[in-house]
Amino acid sequence: MGFRENTVRAREAGAAAAIAGRPATDCPHRGDDPLLRAAWVRGYVAAEQQLAPAEP
Repeated sequence: MGFRENTVRAREAGAAAAIAGRPATDCPHRGDDPLLRAAWVRGYVAAEQQLAPAEP
């Protein structure tokens, strides 16, 4: 699997974690690759922002 595929999967996994209500500290990419961790966190934050209610 190529790096781009891995980053897409990491981002999707981060989004799924946010939707499932798991904490952000639950990232599976802690020690292996900082770029995969960044992709996971980006997916998590993007999904979390979409789930948040709109502020007036």
